[in-house]
Amino acid sequence: MSDADRYPAGVEICDVGPRDGLQNEGRSLAPEVRAELCDRLAGAGLRRIEAVSFVNPARVPQMAGAEEVMEGIDRVEGVSYSGLVLNGRGYERALAAGVDEVHYAFPVTDTFAERNQGTSVEAAIDTAAKITSRAHEDGLRVSVTLAASFGCPFEGRVATDHVISVAERVLAGAPDEIVLADTIGVGVPSQATELVERTLALGAKVGCHFHNTRNTGFANAIAALEAGASLLDASVGGSGGCPFAPGAAGNIATEDLIYMFDGMGVETGIDLDALLAITPWLAEQLGRELPSMTSKAPPFPTPA
Repeated sequence: MSDADRYPAGVEICDVGPRDGLQNEGRSLAPEVRAELCDRLAGAGLRRIEAVSFVNPARVPQMAGAEEVMEGIDRVEGVSYSGLVLNGRGYERALAAGVDEVHYAFPVTDTFAERNQGTSVEAAIDTAAKITSRAHEDGLRVSVTLAASFGCPFEGRVATDHVISVAERVLAGAPDEIVLADTIGVGVPSQATELVERTLALGAKVGCHFHNTRNTGFANAIAALEAGASLLDASVGGSGGCPFAPGAAGNIATEDLIYMFDGMGVETGIDLDALLAITPWLAEQLGRELPSMTSKAPPFPTPA
């Protein structure tokens, strides 16, 4: 089988840096800086950006001022600016702030769901259906993320059958896509392949969200792509983590992913050089070195 047969011609990339990338940082960035990060990402060719999170700022202070971030973005036509919501109150804020797309996420284990957002899996499935219905009435796209699909920081291994059962129930509410998240970076490629293939068999558009905690994130991304995932989350600079998941390291770095895809001939529409210029700026804002590798490596041409 040739690479042309193995990989799709293109894949959507959602940069979650302004939200998932910043929510676990020791330094909180001002809304105007977070808005500038969104502008820089759009300038590099990102067409999906997870810009904000409408959560309680007392629990996640790094995400305070979501409305100010949305107001400060110099919005680009054709770019979808999304916001994470965890409940009806968050949805109302997201709608009023003018997001293009709503992201709802919940862990697939009860212990993590309770610690992360004070709910159960059963209740979260019901909330997903309600938010999806309301968003579609309001003309917004909805993406539902199943966190800890590859493993839970509190309950350990998560059975694939359980994830698929939760996915099937969520899909009954007809969200626009479902995202399988390896929140703590414990997954391996064979797991990614099985989860993506079985979720696709339910008739869903499938995306994946990988963390690189154990250096398997990029291998998992390739496995997901081969299995038919059409969306991958990534974070510029490789920043990220979950404040309620012990041991969750950063997301896979967007620039590392784009370097790899450029070399493979997988189209993303993203300008790698423009993206690489963002990482040192973001590192300066955060006051620390970021974990991405391509931003530190010497330039090297991709295949013609």
